[in-house]
Amino acid sequence: MPLLLTRRDVESVLTMEETIAAVEVGLRQLAAGRAIMPQRTAIRMNEHHGLHLGMPAYIAGATADDPGTLALKAVTVYPDNPSRHQLPTIFGTILLHDARTGQLLAIMDAGFLTAMRTGAASGVATKYLAREDARSAGVFGAGAQARTQLMAVAVVRRLERAVVCDLVPAVSERFATDMSARLGIPVTVTASAGDCLACDIVIAATSSATPIFEGTKLRPGTHLNAVGSHSPNARELDTEAIRRSTVVADHKPACLAEAGDLLLPIQEGAINEDHIVASVGEIAAGAKPGRTSRDEITLFKSVGLAVEDVAAAGRVYALARAAGVGKEIEIQV
Repeated sequence: MPLLLTRRDVESVLTMEETIAAVEVGLRQLAAGRAIMPQRTAIRMNEHHGLHLGMPAYIAGATADDPGTLALKAVTVYPDNPSRHQLPTIFGTILLHDARTGQLLAIMDAGFLTAMRTGAASGVATKYLAREDARSAGVFGAGAQARTQLMAVAVVRRLERAVVCDLVPAVSERFATDMSARLGIPVTVTASAGDCLACDIVIAATSSATPIFEGTKLRPGTHLNAVGSHSPNARELDTEAIRRSTVVADHKPACLAEAGDLLLPIQEGAINEDHIVASVGEIAAGAKPGRTSRDEITLFKSVGLAVEDVAAAGRVYALARAAGVGKEIEIQV
């Protein structure tokens, strides 16, 4: 019978280490042409100020006895929910299927999983692109995505400190307190973009539609993970930040369809599509190089991929079955 997994169930089994491992396999398979991932579909309900996204993917098995992973994530985004209905802005659900038979294996909440897989993708990129001796992280934004971004970076690099900058001081303070306790390192609050840019690794995880710092201020040797913006007309990074960086995408076709951080500089004529040197799965698989010099500025641009959700969902299902977590349900009676 299918397994019903609540957000609490998913949180109880899914660690960042497990998520990074699963997402890296999914990204490698995508780069090798062993995954099927249509461009996500979008339905806009203008009268309700809502958006529905459908994100299916299939990842072929990495070994002979692995049947692969097949799933669909459905996401709704309703910005007015908090003020009008006292509900979250985003809801997400994943349907996981048996790739051999199509049988439904699980229905799981996707809220926590989505934040974890987004962080994990940046973790994979940081593993291959950041300097080995990177010890500090500057975080723009202090929401759920910023938390898992910092968690992932702390898995792949031995961080000694972090700083956070957010428009709402109370949110920054809560982030600093929580993440200091979780990671066992000092996390401090700053109102200065310069304090974040002075760090070895910079994380951009805001909801801003306009650049959040001057690209001229990026230091040589910095690695930057940019995850906040994912629409063609919005960008967290200015043209100079993009121009100065070696740009790696989570998936080049997806970024060229959705990432304003890259599309707007292309429209300006400052760069062309070849400025995106690789997808992160190609680097993880060894098909393309990662960081090539100590002073290189590397930039990972993420718009979020269905293969990341599917890879993480497959790992959650295996972990939940092993731990006896979740509730079996009968829906085909």
